[in-house]
Formats: sequence, C-alpha cells, structure tokens
Amino acid sequence: MIVLAPTCPQCGSTRTWKDGIRHTEYGDIQRYLCRECCYRFSETNSNCSKEPKQVQTIHRLPLNTPSTLFFDHQICVLDEKAKNLVEVESRIRKQAAGATKPTDSRMVTFIWELKKQGFKDTTIRTYHRYLKTLSNRGANLLDPESVKEAIAKQKKWSENTRALAINAYSKFLEIMGGTWKPPKHRKVRTLPFIPLESELDQLISGTNKKTATFLQILKETAMRSGEAWRLKWTDINLKNRTITLNEPEKYGKPRMFKASSTLLAMLQALPKNSDFIFCGDLTVFRKTFRKYRTRMATKLKNPRFKKITFHTFRHWKASIEYHKTKDILHIMDMLGHRDIKTTLIYTQLVTFESDEYNSSTAKTTQEAKELLEAGFEYICTTPQDVMLFRKRK
Repeated sequence: MIVLAPTCPQCGSTRTWKDGIRHTEYGDIQRYLCRECCYRFSETNSNCSKEPKQVQTIHRLPLNTPSTLFFDHQICVLDEKAKNLVEVESRIRKQAAGATKPTDSRMVTFIWELKKQGFKDTTIRTYHRYLKTLSNRGANLLDPESVKEAIAKQKKWSENTRALAINAYSKFLEIMGGTWKPPKHRKVRTLPFIPLESELDQLISGTNKKTATFLQILKETAMRSGEAWRLKWTDINLKNRTITLNEPEKYGKPRMFKASSTLLAMLQALPKNSDFIFCGDLTVFRKTFRKYRTRMATKLKNPRFKKITFHTFRHWKASIEYHKTKDILHIMDMLGHRDIKTTLIYTQLVTFESDEYNSSTAKTTQEAKELLEAGFEYICTTPQDVMLFRKRK
C-alpha cells in the first residue's frame, strides 16, 4: 500500500519529508517538514486529539541556501507534559545567535563573488569546504595569524592538502580586501596508482547496476566523474555507438567516444526517469562507491581496491592508451586537455610486458570485430588464416 505524504498546512505543498518522531505519554507523533516553505508540523494523533495544543514559534534554517539566515515559522506541539518548550526554544535561539558570526555574511559574499568571476561550482565548493574546515578547527578567518596556527596544527595533512587550504584562504583575503604572508608550501607530484584491468573489472562487477554503468563509462572514456555524472540521454547515440561530451570540466575540449556493446547494453538497462542518465548527488554517490570498494577489498582480500577512486579510471585509461600508441597528441585529445604539460601527468611510462595475458583467436571478420570491441589487441595472422589476439589480464 502506498502512503501519500501529508499536505503542508502552510503552503499546500505535498513535498513534505518526515522530520523525526516525538515520543509522548499519549503515543508517538510523526513530525514533518515542508521542503517548499520550511514549515514544520505534526500529524494528528487520535490518542491525544482532546489534549490542549499550543503554537510555539521557533527559528528554522531555510533549505538549499548557503546563507545562515533564520526565519520564524510555527510548529504545532503538545503541552509542557510532552516537551519542555522553554529549553527547546532557548537551545535553538542560542544556535541562531551563534550562527550569525561576522564571517558568515562574508562567506556568502565570497561565494557569490567567485560565482560572478566565473569560477566553476566544483572549485567554489572546494574553496568553501577548506575554509569551513579551518573555521571548525579553531581558525578565525578574519585573523591571518589564527589561520596560520590552524594550518600548522594539521599534522595529518599532506603538502598538497596544505597547498589547497592556503590557496583557498588567499582567494578569500583577495576578495575581502585583506593581505597576508602565506606559509611556505609546495605541491608534491607523486605517481598515480595504476591498477590492473582485472581489478577494475572485478570492482565493476561487484557493484549495483547504476554504479557499474558509471564506472564502465569512466573506464572506456577516461571522463572526469563530474563530466560523466552530467551526461544526458541525448548524448548517447545507439545507432553510431557513440557518447558525446559537450559539457567538459576545467575548460576542457568537447569530445566524442566510441562505446562498446557492453556499455551500451548497460546503459539501456537503466531506467529513464530524467533527462540525465545519473540523478542525485554525486557526493552521496561517491560515498556509496567507497562502500562497494571496501566490501570488494575485504571479500577478495585485496587491499589495492581501497586505492581506486573515480579519477583512477582516468589515469588507467591514459596510461594504457599511451602504452599502446605512444602518441601523446592522441592522449591529449582523448583527455580533452588544452595544454600538453597537463597530459604528461597522466601518461605514466608503466611497463606491462611482464603481466599475464588472455589470448583468443578469430577466423572471420565478425569474430575479429567482437574481440577488438572487447579490448583485445591484434597480434598477427597464422598461415592457416587464423587471427591471434591478446588482452592483458
């Protein structure tokens, strides 16, 4: 039986979410929160319908906004026997007072200024995350010396993480009109982790249908995770077996990729409930992927799975293609880079000759075509007109 969500008594919207349960001596009462107007209300309880009710005004944080402005809304509650409203109101008012720090309004100004300057949403979120982390760890964003102390105390941060935090705060001061002498830092270049193809295939097969399709796209196209996440159904051409990327990240070039029959079949198995192939929050989806990754590492007793990220597929594809073709310009076009120096980071000179291979043969053109689509590499043709192929395990 399908239970419909109650209608908001304030605006009439049906976009109401459950917002906890209040346990009273008259029974449990379900609370709801309207996603449109943020009105919070409770359902009617037949056991306590005769009890007197009163209206308590509380501060409620509006949804889907970066600011920390509070508005007054009403909530229908029971008498003092059900809950001590004085303590609840006092606690909420303290939270509201603590949230209106001077840095909050400046943070909103900072985010909006980045947006006006044309910064990507991913960059804005990264800057905001690091500034929020510094603030939560005792730094006063209005005092550069306090920020230096907070950064110095982060013993577990790598040099690259420190560099990102320093760059975020430097941009914050630039917009706010302040200056500082940033602490010494340097970016450390490390070789990326390049897994075996068999490990990637095992990880893909160990996830659900949606995650497996997403990972297969990353493996075949070397897209960034954000680029693959924004793909639409109109970007898929089943007849020509192509995937078109028209919204690249980091000012990259638009690209078109050939899709394998396996990938096309996985795409067709997904539900088409939206214009986008993948719906929802990418951050939440990334957490789900980590759970699958940890599960596979435990199940197969292979800790290397824990080192695989979405970006690992991009590094793997670039390294494999460069090993096959030795054509840096081809890799540059495949990755969508505009600067060849950036491409050199992805093309690691990994030696694969010592790895094991799966071999296969083909006698007809159709069989050879299917092997090539499956990732096999043509080696030679025997005197008996049998074509030999191989694929790294």
